[in-house]
Amino acid sequence: MFHVGGARTALQNWIYAQQHGGVFVLRIEDTDAARNKPEWTEGILQALDWIGIERGTYEGPYYQSSYAADHTAAATRLYGEGRAYYCDCKRDDVIARTGNTHTGYDGFCRERALGPGEGRALRFRTPDEGETVVEDLVRGKPTFENKLLEDFVIARSDGSAVFLLANVVDDMSLGITHVFRAEEHLPNTPKQQLLWEALGATPPIWGHVPVIVNEKRQKLSKRRDKVALESYRDEGYLAAAMRNYLMLLGWSPTGDREIVPWSVIEEEYRIEDVNHAPAFYDVKKLRAFNGEYIRALTPSEFTQVCAPWLTGTETIPAPSWDPEKFDADVFMAIAPLAQTRIGVLAEIVENVDFLFLDEPVHDEASWAKAMKEGAAEILDDTAAAFGALTDWSAEALKTTLEAVGETRGLKLGKTQAPVRVAVTGRTIGLPLFESIELLGRERTLARISAARARL
Repeated sequence: MFHVGGARTALQNWIYAQQHGGVFVLRIEDTDAARNKPEWTEGILQALDWIGIERGTYEGPYYQSSYAADHTAAATRLYGEGRAYYCDCKRDDVIARTGNTHTGYDGFCRERALGPGEGRALRFRTPDEGETVVEDLVRGKPTFENKLLEDFVIARSDGSAVFLLANVVDDMSLGITHVFRAEEHLPNTPKQQLLWEALGATPPIWGHVPVIVNEKRQKLSKRRDKVALESYRDEGYLAAAMRNYLMLLGWSPTGDREIVPWSVIEEEYRIEDVNHAPAFYDVKKLRAFNGEYIRALTPSEFTQVCAPWLTGTETIPAPSWDPEKFDADVFMAIAPLAQTRIGVLAEIVENVDFLFLDEPVHDEASWAKAMKEGAAEILDDTAAAFGALTDWSAEALKTTLEAVGETRGLKLGKTQAPVRVAVTGRTIGLPLFESIELLGRERTLARISAARARL
């Protein structure tokens, strides 16, 4: 699944490229066979399509595996030039020599002149003096003392390049000039810059954006938190709302506003203005954002975006009603009431299902809450009063039920509770009387009768 943090960073790279007449490049790092399947790559492409980075508008996707020969050539060059050496040390060997489990590699094999062989990794020889300065548009110029950088592995004993070298070679091959990524990669950056320089190329300009954290201020984790962009899409978050919210993780537009058109973000966003502090991923706030975007849709747009949840798709389950029982005209009539109340599009189903099911859903908690002492008498009186109505309108239905309550000294809220559960199956939902008007006289009275029989 595509992590929301990856989506945030992709958008930041995308906007920067657009602002500066550059090109966004998508590369799939597919060298780990256990984490590489075609359907997962397609999921990334679909997720990018959804947030507006559409196929055909960028370079790629390129695949890291396509550059394996270049990786090998770079490793061979560095070894041949004395910038790298082979090492057969195990971690336990280093600990035994240093007596410390926290220190890095101690350079033991630097002068052993080992050649390639089984169990021997290739290490880059870092400088003993000087410092490496990172040009970072977010963090200024982080500086690292070279003597504190261990001689790090750039290729495994089988000759395959590790992440640090592969990324550098790929970026060089693709002409990458700017790299914006999560701050967790900052410790890798001086090592990668040294590789760029050793291979005779100018490093890119970097931007390390803040880590995203949950409500406990823990780094957002796919094992603990809801982070898959596709899951938000399938739950019914609008792409525009998600895109707006992701861009606010570490940055904000001018003025006292957060919900802004994408054109404003494109104009105002500056990577240099991104905050250093961890960005709180507030799902409640995202939901509120989404609700605002839903309410801003025209009725026609709202009906259109609800369609996947009314029929089902490959990733969205079909609703519980028989497709033949769905009435588009009835839905269009009820849709404006739902539009003002739902936070995500998936909620449309539970708000309108009573209209298209033969019987309302049975929610035990709702039944227990509403069908208390006196409920049977209310249902009896309501059935009689509704049955006598000649004007089956929301206003007439409301007035009638108010009168039923008054004869028992009850306010409308108490009176309508058992009626709502009898008709819709739930204690909470859309405005009751408009719902009953659309459901119709025959079905409404039948449901009240069926509920009364259960008491």
